[in-house]
Amino acid sequence: MRLSGEILPPPPDDPALALKQFLREDGTALDESAIPKIANAELGRMLRGMLTIRIMDERLLGMQRQGRIGFYGEARGQEAAVIGAAAALGPKDWLVPALREAGAAIYRGLSLRTYISQIFGNENDVAKGRQLPCHPGTRAARYVTMSSCIATQLPHATGMAMAAKILKEDSVILGCLGDGASSEEDFHVGLNFAAVFRAPVVFFCQNNQWAISTPTTRQTASPTYAIKAYAYGMRAARVDGNDVLAVYSAVKEAVDQARSGGGPTFIEALTYRVSAHSSSDDPTRYRDESITEKWRQKDPIERFQKYLIARKVITAATIETMKSEIETEVREAIAAEESVGAPPLRSIIEDVFAEVPQFLADELAEIESLPRQKLGGVHQ
Repeated sequence: MRLSGEILPPPPDDPALALKQFLREDGTALDESAIPKIANAELGRMLRGMLTIRIMDERLLGMQRQGRIGFYGEARGQEAAVIGAAAALGPKDWLVPALREAGAAIYRGLSLRTYISQIFGNENDVAKGRQLPCHPGTRAARYVTMSSCIATQLPHATGMAMAAKILKEDSVILGCLGDGASSEEDFHVGLNFAAVFRAPVVFFCQNNQWAISTPTTRQTASPTYAIKAYAYGMRAARVDGNDVLAVYSAVKEAVDQARSGGGPTFIEALTYRVSAHSSSDDPTRYRDESITEKWRQKDPIERFQKYLIARKVITAATIETMKSEIETEVREAIAAEESVGAPPLRSIIEDVFAEVPQFLADELAEIESLPRQKLGGVHQ
C-alpha cells in the first residue's frame, strides 16, 4: 500500500500475517460454526491418513537404522499439513510434491506395497531402483514423482496448470514447497508466471522452520512467507499447519478459486520439523532441542483425535483399532516387499533402447558372466 510515497505495512489481521486456526492445541474448537462442513466418514479417513504417516515413518526409520533400507525422511509432526492439503483436492487435481508429501500419495490411492517397493528399489518398484527412496510417483493418483532439487517443482506445477488451462481441463495443481525453496530462482519463476497468466495452481509452503540446518531467520527478512505472495500479485493465506481443518479450509478455498478462473494462491502452513531432516541428519548439532520438545506438545494427531472424540465422530477404542489395523498393513507390506529381489540387470539398457545396440549387449553379457558376489548381489 502506498500513501504519499510512504510504504505502509499490511494490517495485523491481513491473511498473510494472521494465522488461520480452527482448533486450539488442546483440540477444542475456537468457533464451531466456522469449521468447514466435512462428512464424518471423511474426517475419519483424514485421521487414518495422518496415523498412517506416523506409523509408517516409525517403522521405516527404524528399518533404516537397522540397515535394511538405505535412506528415509520422516514427516513427523507435519501430518496435518500433508493430509489437510491432500483432502482438499478433487480427483482430477494433481499434486506436485516437495519432500514430505508421500503420505498424500497414499491418501490419494498409492498402495503401501507400491510405496515400500520404491523405498527398497526392488523388482516391483515402477522406477526399478533408479530414484531416491521416498520419491514415489503415481499417475493413477495424480501425484508427480518428487525431485530432491529444491524448488524445481514449482515451474513444473505452473506449467502443468497452464497446460490444464489451455486444454480447458477442470484440474488444479497443488505445488508443494518448503520454506527453503523460497530462496531459489525457481520460486520466482513459478510464482511470477502463474500470477501473470492466472494459472490454476496453488502453492503450498510447509514452513517447518528449518531448511536442513538453516533457520527461517537466515532464510528471509520478511515477517512471514505468505506475505511474499503480494510481490507477485496473488492471493495469500497463512494457516496453523498443525491444525488439519485449517489447512483443509485454506487449500479448499484456494483450489476452488483457481478452478473458477480466479488465479493462484500462495499458502504458508506454519509447522515444525520435530524430527531430523532425514536419516542422514543430526539436528542436535545445530538447533535448540528444548524448542523442538515444545513443538512435540503441539502434536497435530493428538489435537485432531481429541476434537473428533469430543464431537463423538469417533471413539478412543476405534482409534486404537485403527492404529492396530495400520500397523498390520505396514508390517505386511514391508514383509512382502523386503523379500522381493532387485530389478533385473538387463533393465539398465532394455528400458533405454527399443533395440539394444550390439556393443551394449556385449558389455551386458560380460557383466552377467561375473560371479554374483562381485556385483553386490544385484545380478539376477
